[in-house]
Amino acid sequence: MTRARQDDDSSKPESRNRRNLLLCGTTLTAAYLLCALGTTSLAQQTTGTPGSPSATTTIDGKYLPPPPPKFGGEINLGASQSKPYWPAQVVPPKGAPNVLLIMTDDQGYGVSGTFGGVIPTPAMDRIANAGLRYTQFHSTALCSPTRAALITGRNHHSVGFGVITEMSTGYPGYDSVIGPESATIGTILRENGYTTAWIGKNHNTPSYQLSLAGPFDQWPNGMGFDHFYGFMGGETDQWTPFLFRDQTQVFPWVGRPGYNLTTDMADDAINYMRGLNNAAPDKPFFIYYVPGGSHAPHQPTPESIKKISDMHLFDQGWEKLRETIFANQKRLGVIPANTQLTPWPDGQPEYGGAKLQKWDTLSPDEKKLFIRQADVFAAYTAYTDHEIGRVIQEVEDQGKLDNTLIIYISGDNGNSAEGSILGTPNEMAAIQGVNIPVAEQLKFYDVWGSAQTTPHFAVAWTWAFDTPFKWTKQVASHFGGTRQGMAISWPGHINEVGGIRTQFHHMIDIVPTILEATGIPAPVMVNGVAQKPIEGVSMSYTFDKANANAPSTRSTQYFEMVGNRAIYHDGWLAATTPPEPPWDLGFGKFPDVVNGYTWELYNLAEDYSENNDLAAKMPDRLRDMKELFLVTAQKYNVFPLDNSFTARAVTPRPSATAGRTLFTYSGESSGLPYSSAPDIAGKSYSITAEVEIPQGGAEGMINTLGGRGGGHGLYLLKGKPVFVYNFFNVERFRWESPAALAPGKHTIVFDFKYDGPGFGKGGTGVLSVDGKEVASRTIPHTIPFVETIYETFDVGVDTRTGVDDKDYQPPFRFTGKIDKLTVKLVPMKAAEEKLHQQKVQETINKAQ
Repeated sequence: MTRARQDDDSSKPESRNRRNLLLCGTTLTAAYLLCALGTTSLAQQTTGTPGSPSATTTIDGKYLPPPPPKFGGEINLGASQSKPYWPAQVVPPKGAPNVLLIMTDDQGYGVSGTFGGVIPTPAMDRIANAGLRYTQFHSTALCSPTRAALITGRNHHSVGFGVITEMSTGYPGYDSVIGPESATIGTILRENGYTTAWIGKNHNTPSYQLSLAGPFDQWPNGMGFDHFYGFMGGETDQWTPFLFRDQTQVFPWVGRPGYNLTTDMADDAINYMRGLNNAAPDKPFFIYYVPGGSHAPHQPTPESIKKISDMHLFDQGWEKLRETIFANQKRLGVIPANTQLTPWPDGQPEYGGAKLQKWDTLSPDEKKLFIRQADVFAAYTAYTDHEIGRVIQEVEDQGKLDNTLIIYISGDNGNSAEGSILGTPNEMAAIQGVNIPVAEQLKFYDVWGSAQTTPHFAVAWTWAFDTPFKWTKQVASHFGGTRQGMAISWPGHINEVGGIRTQFHHMIDIVPTILEATGIPAPVMVNGVAQKPIEGVSMSYTFDKANANAPSTRSTQYFEMVGNRAIYHDGWLAATTPPEPPWDLGFGKFPDVVNGYTWELYNLAEDYSENNDLAAKMPDRLRDMKELFLVTAQKYNVFPLDNSFTARAVTPRPSATAGRTLFTYSGESSGLPYSSAPDIAGKSYSITAEVEIPQGGAEGMINTLGGRGGGHGLYLLKGKPVFVYNFFNVERFRWESPAALAPGKHTIVFDFKYDGPGFGKGGTGVLSVDGKEVASRTIPHTIPFVETIYETFDVGVDTRTGVDDKDYQPPFRFTGKIDKLTVKLVPMKAAEEKLHQQKVQETINKAQ
């Protein structure tokens, strides 16, 4: 075997320091600290008069925070005989720019107009036309992992994010914990004198740490950001979001007319910059601005939907859309002239058997629905870009554009295929394998994208928006999952405007690029913890027009997600063939993850779109590339490989609910995240409410989890006990007492016997009052895995959307008194649990 060349930057000072640290040892002992301190200087350079209130200092930056300075004044018995001395304020190196780091969500390479798409993205155009477009820039293929790589400069498995946090497992590469040995860019810049803000999506706090119980070291404030305003998790409803300011939930939530989160986040970024400019106009900022568009639910404003619909961008269907995007990409020069458009998936083995409908085979109703889905997605994308444009304009309005490095990344992965073959008015249904028929979806046509829906589009649109590549989000082996459009501007430092750069780079390269631009080194130690080396390489060499065609400084990069994997090296890429399409959501039958995958081989210098598989012609090169993957994967915590999807989604994780079967509450409480609430999915349970009804009667919410999109609620309506189970806003099952409760104390019980084993099964529910049955019914099915991910568990009030809009509107506060609420989960017996797991596996093994 010819050994593949590895990236080697040992000649750099920071690499020599890391080498010295390794020689010293890796344990955090006093001896190690002394050894580390001997490897570099801690000299600080002060400007202004030392000890004066206006004195500033730049720091070496290798050890954060820097040691406190010695008092340089004099202290005697009286102040008049003493000399004051103020510690110098830490500031970045002279000329360090502001940094605005922008990333959108679930947008493939062919989405933005900037990279050949049909959707107008003038804000991204503005950055590209003032700077550079990058045509070989890559993500990890999934949300949380990409974001972890982006903010740490390290590979996603290196920082615990081998997969999204909702699927985390107890291995170092997969536990969704960014450890103290991997300080974020927020921490590094803040300790060097920047003000730091994170606005938008946070999908890097472990899902089991979202409650007020914390801990908070994995929240944005704990990861180096002075200010956080946004939502927790992969997505949220844009009309009634699950929203936080720093560590405090924006709560209780009652939406106001015309509100949309995308505009709200832009407003917050603008207000933050204005406040900072008023307080300290010369202090540089780092703003990590990551709105949720275009991740489902696709919920733009009605005005943006009309604007896009009037353009008739999608009337000719998804295959014609691919051809249009492909032609645009060639015209713009964002793909090479010899690029081939990969074939439409039609059941071929090289597509894992995946097959998508052709547009001309669809019925008129199907075409009508699918065009509506695409219009709303496009409107959401254009609307998001418009709001980003407002943030960029604020930078200019403050006169800071010339000293601001702006990085705008289109998407954290390829387009999402999680909306099913048909699309859906309820994304929570689709990601749990519940397909809603076209006829049922058309009932939501006029309100698609409004607060009445949480929609996603059909997979065929997904494939088209990833033009010219194969595959989609989740698929790390192919560029349809990992190729992102990116534009960078920095007036005066990027000496070519409207240029194109073709060097191969990755999300982990953004942190070292920012550090080089600001003149700040990667720290060796932060808060007494030795740091993992930054694994990215700076892209700043590409800023100079003279280096437009320079070889990439990134020669090797691995990719892995849910078993699909690839390795890039010096213009070649070896990749596994996905055994099942991602829109099967792990329900298909998967081969052995280690030895059961077929590998492909591509010469990217001649084959930009991964169209010509050379594996059969060049087995020796493929063997070498596969061996290189194993070596690289071992280095970055990729093992153990795991291609399970559903099984990982339901695996237990550390939390306050782990192992609990009995939960008690009293009075009014709300805002408890779903991950910290009793989980009734796929099991028998009972909800018991001990209430006191005042004279004149009472009504209101007693207990709820979920809302309009799915969930359950126990409440009094005109004094009558009611239990509603909302099955994805498609069906509602109702139990209602015929009589209102009289004044006094009462016990209301809803008891549900689940028809397991398996998931999504039905069961029988009984509503009783004071020991007497008042309503009973059997239902055919239940929500398979999770009722909601962006509504909360509330007692005595409903803080977001209601489970039945016809009955009430939030907050629907309970007007009686809740003495005690008890939720009891009924665990399966050992034999039942074994049978349940068998049934689950049988379902998983049947491809949908």
